[in-house]
Amino acid sequence: MKQLILAGVLMVTAASGALAQSWKEPARGTQVRKDMMSAIRPIAEWRLGAPVQFVVKDLRVAGDVGYGRLYAQRPGGGKIDLNATPISRRMGGDYFEEWEEPYIDVMYQKSGNVWVAVEYTLSSSEAWWASPEYCAAYGPVLTDWCR
Repeated sequence: MKQLILAGVLMVTAASGALAQSWKEPARGTQVRKDMMSAIRPIAEWRLGAPVQFVVKDLRVAGDVGYGRLYAQRPGGGKIDLNATPISRRMGGDYFEEWEEPYIDVMYQKSGNVWVAVEYTLSSSEAWWASPEYCAAYGPVLTDWCR
């Protein structure tokens, strides 16, 4: 009887854990991951200058929504001088003195067969996506912030 109860508890615990994390990380080299990086690359290059390579810190997909935290660098690991970027020049220079490295938080939506970067920030100090409107739409990939 104890084994039966223990088995039931383990099944409930496993099921609740599966519900808590309903997202998956697209593996390196997969088409989904490539498509998501391609969706944000023109935005990153417009702000940081080309070429940009991403180091994926967090990438989540659940159905047709996604979230990513991507650190930007030059190909091969070169550091991006933020004060020499197009966005810094447009903002009047020295805008990024306090930032150590650029990262992008991005919300993705799949439209047909295409991933689209629908919302993003560059090195934001706030979790802007933890609001009720984003939690309603992106809750499956924002399980750490949306409860």
